[in-house]
Amino acid sequence: MAQLQDSWEVHQQSMAYLPDTDLEAVAASTSLPDELDRNAPRVCGVCGDRATGFHFNAMTCEGCKGFFRRSMKRKAMFTCPFNGDCKITKDNRRHCQACRLRRCVDIGMMKEFILTDEEVQRKREMILKRKEEEALKESLKPKLSEEQQKVIEILIEAHRKTYDPTYADFTKFRPPVRNKPGSRAAARSSSILTQDLSSEDSTDLFGSDAFSTFPESVEPPMFSNLVLSEENDESSSMNIDFSHLSMLPHLADLVSYSIQKVIGFAKMIPGFRDLAAEDQIALLKSSAIEVIMLRSNQSFTLEDMTWTCGSSDFKYRISDVTQAGHSMDLLEPLVKFQVGLKKLNLHEEEHVLLMAICILSPDRPGVQDTSLVESIQDRLSEILQTYIRCRHPPPGGRLLYAKMIQKLADLRSLNEEHSKQYRCLSFQPEHSMQLTPLVLEVFGNEIS
Repeated sequence: MAQLQDSWEVHQQSMAYLPDTDLEAVAASTSLPDELDRNAPRVCGVCGDRATGFHFNAMTCEGCKGFFRRSMKRKAMFTCPFNGDCKITKDNRRHCQACRLRRCVDIGMMKEFILTDEEVQRKREMILKRKEEEALKESLKPKLSEEQQKVIEILIEAHRKTYDPTYADFTKFRPPVRNKPGSRAAARSSSILTQDLSSEDSTDLFGSDAFSTFPESVEPPMFSNLVLSEENDESSSMNIDFSHLSMLPHLADLVSYSIQKVIGFAKMIPGFRDLAAEDQIALLKSSAIEVIMLRSNQSFTLEDMTWTCGSSDFKYRISDVTQAGHSMDLLEPLVKFQVGLKKLNLHEEEHVLLMAICILSPDRPGVQDTSLVESIQDRLSEILQTYIRCRHPPPGGRLLYAKMIQKLADLRSLNEEHSKQYRCLSFQPEHSMQLTPLVLEVFGNEIS
């Protein structure tokens, strides 16, 4: 016992030279210091059992931690029944309390690190308070309701049912005919545009004026009464000279096919079928090209500014679209739009919600029940904003909703330019004959 007291006194003297320590923080610590190898085995310095961490300034097991605390609080005085130098092991540690306590002191365990009952109570209260604060913070976080989550699941399923990422159906279209000799100017414009866009930051692609004038969001109606014909157009194009707009037949089939897929997607949007048939048709006719542009972003590649839809035959460059009758007045802002949208790195959930919001816009020409359309769109917009707050953390989610709505404003401008160029194309019977009945019905047959 004299040896134990001498050892304890020496240890207390050494403590006089140690700086003040946050005893509570150290006492609460059960993890290894950062400088120790976390993969090294933890062994109790007293008995050799598996250690659970640092307790009272030494690496020990739970048993020796409890033994030291009880001994210090009771101010216990132990006597070794043997010769005073027992070797303490996991199996015999209960046999000699005196040598076990001496071993605790020798490895650096200190009674100053033991909390009083009052300190233990305060510590428990602090832990409880912290848990309550974390629970309150968690409860205040925005959460998607079951209903909102269900809407998202329906839209994702609708998109996957109407968008084939293998592009297998493209082989059924009239084949692409690329008129290389006549496309040098278009190819040169494409090359210049690609170089220009590769270094352009997506946040600077568009001004804020268009965003500020975009109307409030609304929801889209259904398009079930639009006749979808899937006729073969080969008979109407057998004698056509492809030398001028060689890609028009293929791209006309592609657009016609895409319109059908947009219609299929729209019919599955929750609330769309509640609209009158006339409003469904009005919404789809007005938004079809915009949704096609949104959907095409899935195949757009930033590396070469092309739409890659499977094989090289279906890799579309700007020059290909110029050979279908469209000019750079449409294609340059279209590619800028695709770059900006791609750089937003939208989740699939955000992408499908944006398409649905685009379709359900109450300010489309010909819409009668604007309040119903607007209520559906408002619901989708609320889901999108909640999803972004819950699932798209900063920096990606910062101002993301505003940027997405700006993309809808950009689509309006693209839609207007597309309509203008389509009218010029449809005024020429030799070119309008290449278009499908569905394309003519949705975009308007301008032939007098």
